[in-house]
Amino acid sequence: MNNRTKQKSYPLKVASRLLLIIIGALIAAYGLEAVLIPNNVSDGGVTGLSIVGSQLFGLPLGLLIAVFNIPFVWLGYKQIGKSFAIYSVVGIASLAVGTSLMHHIPTIVQGDTLLVTVVGGIIIGFGMGLALRNGGALDGIDMLAVLLSRKLPFGTSDLILFLNMFVFIVVSTVFGLQGAILSAIAYYIASKVIHIVEEGLSGSKTFKIITRQPEKMVETIRDRLGRSATYKDAYGGYSHEQFKEITCVINRMEESKMKEIIHDIDENAFVTIYDVAEVKGGNFKKHDIH
Repeated sequence: MNNRTKQKSYPLKVASRLLLIIIGALIAAYGLEAVLIPNNVSDGGVTGLSIVGSQLFGLPLGLLIAVFNIPFVWLGYKQIGKSFAIYSVVGIASLAVGTSLMHHIPTIVQGDTLLVTVVGGIIIGFGMGLALRNGGALDGIDMLAVLLSRKLPFGTSDLILFLNMFVFIVVSTVFGLQGAILSAIAYYIASKVIHIVEEGLSGSKTFKIITRQPEKMVETIRDRLGRSATYKDAYGGYSHEQFKEITCVINRMEESKMKEIIHDIDENAFVTIYDVAEVKGGNFKKHDIH
């Protein structure tokens, strides 16, 4: 693709991303206004604090979402980059406008607490995941966790959990203990849906295999699974023996077959398995199986 073609396609790519971020924000707003808030259930993060503020002071939820996220968007700009900040501004603004426009829409689920948390979590998670997949964020608490993880001896996921525990304590002052627990469950479900939307249901896995029979292992993987693999030298830290480390990327549905192949060839092989969010380039296509 030449430079002129790239220049023509870039605005279209940006426009499509912005559109999907806006759609994701509106979906999340619908989940809040049509499911969670009418049933006294909140969300986590900055959105959860905005819901509490709206209930306590009678201020529009959209206004609080926009105002509370301003410092976090600035953090995103400083720590992640300009494009992420711009996409996040569009997403957060769309979420704020969406909650205002949908404030009086009919509630689609009412009374059944389990159904409320599941349906609300799925809708919000899908909306937020769609925004994140296209480069924007609808909530700023993750940006704060990333920044704090660089200053404190804790991981990002630990800090997100800690910050949200504080949010749900605040939520309990308005919605009570039951409301806070249901909010935490809905947030957990939403986080899982976000993960699925970002990575897709057919995510990939990387197998790293250290074996004494590397040639036979690679040949069998190619013949029985239709996948290619790469080698690199590996040295035992204690024994100082030299091995070949095999790396092979497969889809999730092939995992059990891969484990079976490894066991058949070398049941003492050392194997590590990683989740892969995305595979690009190279030749990931399956070959014909003989």
